[in-house]
Amino acid sequence: MKRVAIQGIPGSFHDIAVRQYFEGEQIQLICCSTFEDVFENIKRDPTVIGMLAIENTIAGSLLHNYDLLRASNTTIVGEHKLHICHSICCLPDDDWSTLTEVHSHPVALMQCRGFLANHPDLKAVEGEDTAGSAAYIQRHRCRGWAAICHADAAEMYGLKVLENHIEDNKHNFTRFLVVSDPRKADFLRPLNASRKASLVFSLPHSEGSLSKVLTILSFYDINLTKIQSLPVIGHEWEYLFYVDVTFDDLTRYRQSIDAITPLTKDIRIIGEYIEAQV
Repeated sequence: MKRVAIQGIPGSFHDIAVRQYFEGEQIQLICCSTFEDVFENIKRDPTVIGMLAIENTIAGSLLHNYDLLRASNTTIVGEHKLHICHSICCLPDDDWSTLTEVHSHPVALMQCRGFLANHPDLKAVEGEDTAGSAAYIQRHRCRGWAAICHADAAEMYGLKVLENHIEDNKHNFTRFLVVSDPRKADFLRPLNASRKASLVFSLPHSEGSLSKVLTILSFYDINLTKIQSLPVIGHEWEYLFYVDVTFDDLTRYRQSIDAITPLTKDIRIIGEYIEAQV
């Protein structure tokens, strides 16, 4: 049985990502209130696996999670891309005619603005979690309240789905990272099958330092899929670069890392894993 820590509760998108990624396996979910708690659970028990969102096709990157990932010294062992679908649900005895409020996470409400604009009689109320809003309505028997969440969460908490796929953008995906203690990484992913890697490094404050690194990666046929810069706190105008790359040849990838290492400062590979497919 795999013990997996997530931010959120059963029925949340993190939970759905876990069940899809580890489909067919026995899972014990460790529900955490914050992403910091996810990494704290891994620190206390190296057998715990973490699942955390890192970017969304609409909302962009979760910058704080990059810092947490680097500081934790955990290793990325996999990724999962989840199609984000929202539903509006309520107690079985309620219906459109009885609803007055709709509760959900502010990001979910934002992603359903078009739907909500067509229902001006519903007051939108921000909550801490999509599934949490559904659970609250069920637990407190909140007549007249609706929740926006995944249809799986509605079923889990005994709510009735009034309408599915109410999100404005049907091409809404969140990318999740699967992380673990480095000592357990080889048990969770076949290293020789890895075709994606995540790196973090800083650069000397000199002209063309980043372009030199990118040129070398290109020479070795390494495909840059993402680059995210974050400021180094306490060092004005210095940045950490988080880079995702994909490759077909593991040997050439490793050669490229050797080649760029002298041009960078504090380079670290924070994960080598199989790229998720949509």
